Amino acid sequence: MRYVDGYVIVIAKRKLPAYRRLAQKASKIWREHGALEYREAAGEDLDVAHGVPFPRMVKCKPGETVVFSWIVFKSRAQRDSVNAKVMKDPRLLKMVVEMTKNPIFDMKRFTYGGFNIIVDAK
Repeated sequence: MRYVDGYVIVIAKRKLPAYRRLAQKASKIWREHGALEYREAAGEDLDVAHGVPFPRMVKCKPGETVVFSWIVFKSRAQRDSVNAKVMKDPRLLKMVVEMTKNPIFDMKRFTYGGFNIIVDAK
């Protein structure tokens, strides 16, 4: 069964273009190492009537939004293999160094995890 890494990132709306450029570079790296899909989506309709809205859940401040992202893999084992390769890729290491010097988002307000797909309807 396919496997997904999911991410939620709080980001200043003014930094979305810079984040998008970073994510486009990262997507190529993950895909080259075997990820099946790489998706990044910026919050747009987040004032929902049911449940807890993303901005409240992650404590967005004025001028911030949520980026919801996911990467799809063939399996958990393939995900572990791909991520090990990605973490050693010099292009990603360069991006991490750049992010350390000029942060695009607050790593303290970033979360992720691995998920088993339980419904896969197309």
